[in-house]
Amino acid sequence: MIHVNDQIARSLLRPTRSAGRMAVGTLLLAALGYLLRAVWEIRLAAAGEPPSGPPDQGDGVHRPLTTLENSYHFVTTVAGVLTAICAICFLAWLRRVRENAADLSGRPPKYAGVWVYLGWIVPVVNLWFPLGIIADAYRTTAPGRRLPASVTLWWTLWLLSLLTGIGLLHPASTDDTIARAYTSIWPLLTSDAVIIAAAVAGALAVRAVTSTQLVCLTGDEDTTPREWAGA
Repeated sequence: MIHVNDQIARSLLRPTRSAGRMAVGTLLLAALGYLLRAVWEIRLAAAGEPPSGPPDQGDGVHRPLTTLENSYHFVTTVAGVLTAICAICFLAWLRRVRENAADLSGRPPKYAGVWVYLGWIVPVVNLWFPLGIIADAYRTTAPGRRLPASVTLWWTLWLLSLLTGIGLLHPASTDDTIARAYTSIWPLLTSDAVIIAAAVAGALAVRAVTSTQLVCLTGDEDTTPREWAGA
């Protein structure tokens, strides 16, 4: 484990806790948003498609939405806003732990700072760069420690969410999703379930990585996720 002087520890401790708490909280809120989406999709499937057909009639024609369909639009908007806030907070946390690892070790990170953001959207590299940034920060902070299982689980579920075709990076239009809920709901629910699981696993991963950095900052092996989350 890397030990740091008190001045560096004090300068990093509070921002690390704050970034970790925000990332965990917004990940769980994003999971709640997708849970609400799933509930409304089940309601749509149970109600059945109206005799007038799907909302998108083709050739640019859209019929008036039902009350339930309008409420689904609202729920998906809320879920989208929560997801956007989650992304901002998670990236802020990722940047913080990356910088902390550099400060703690005195070595530059393996990945340039621009990849904290571009690593999620550049094709091919987005399959491993974000995980690599976290793994590099963790192993630099705590040499010899194994990467927490929650980090691997989170990344596996994240990649699965991309493969569903209706995940965070491949959104369909809301009206198209409504039509799919009427005719083929199980792929939608599967996608929602994978995203929810990924968000929960992500919260656990953030807690594990943050806790390790706090141990290195404080030198207290008894530091636990509960303690930093409630500090």
